[in-house]
Amino acid sequence: MVSRFYFSGVLPRAEEIELPPAVAHHALKVLRLGSGDAVVLFDGSGGELHARLDVRARQAMAVDGQWREVSRESPLDIVLVQALASSDRMDWVVQKAVELGAVGIIPVQAARSVLRLAGERADKKREHWQQVVIAACEQCGRNRLPFVAPVQSLAACLAQVPEVARWVFVPGGEPLSAIQPVPASIHLLVGPEGGWSDEELDLCLRSNSRAISLGPRVLRTETAGLAALAALQARAGDF
Repeated sequence: MVSRFYFSGVLPRAEEIELPPAVAHHALKVLRLGSGDAVVLFDGSGGELHARLDVRARQAMAVDGQWREVSRESPLDIVLVQALASSDRMDWVVQKAVELGAVGIIPVQAARSVLRLAGERADKKREHWQQVVIAACEQCGRNRLPFVAPVQSLAACLAQVPEVARWVFVPGGEPLSAIQPVPASIHLLVGPEGGWSDEELDLCLRSNSRAISLGPRVLRTETAGLAALAALQARAGDF
C-alpha cells in the first residue's frame, strides 16, 4: 500500500512540496521510506496529492505531485453520539467509527460514564481523539476529516440541530432492520457501560429520538454504535 500522510493546513497544488517535520520524521524514521517511494498527501478538505519522495540533505520533499479529486465518503451523513467510556474503549470507537464512514463523533458525559472529563482534561482528550481521527483517515483512505466535538452533556447535545433524525439504542426498541427508509442524515446515540439512566432516556425520547433495538443480545458500549454504523452502511450506504 502507498503511504498516506495528513498535511496540516492547505495543501499546495504543486509538483514539489516540502514535508512538515512531523510528517518527514514519520515517513523516514518510522516507515523507513526513501527517495523514489510513492506517497499520498491530503489536507482533510477532499482530494489527494499523489507524489514520490525525494530525500535531500535536510529536507524531505514530495515531488512530481499530481492532484486527484478522490472521494471515499459514504452517501450517509452519520454522527456517532457516544457516551464516554474508558479511554482505550473511546480510542477504539473513534478509530473504527472513522473507518466505517461516520462524519463526526460527539462525546457525551453520561450519568453512568466510567470516564469523567471536564475542563483542560476534556480539551486534551478531544485533541487526542482528533489525532486518532487523522491516523484512521491515513489508514483507511478518507480525504475528509470527521470532526470530534467538545465533550458535552446529553442535554447540550440534544439541543443542537433539532431537525436531525436521532436514534437512541435501547432494549425493546424498534428493530433497526424494520426501519424504512434509512434517513440520509442521522445521529446515533449510544449509552455508557451501565446504559442510559431513566432520566437520560426520557430526555432523549422527549427530544424526538427514536428508540431502536440492535437485536436480542445486549451489546457493549464500544460495539453498539459500530454495529449500527456497519448495518446502515450495508443497507443504504457504501458497502
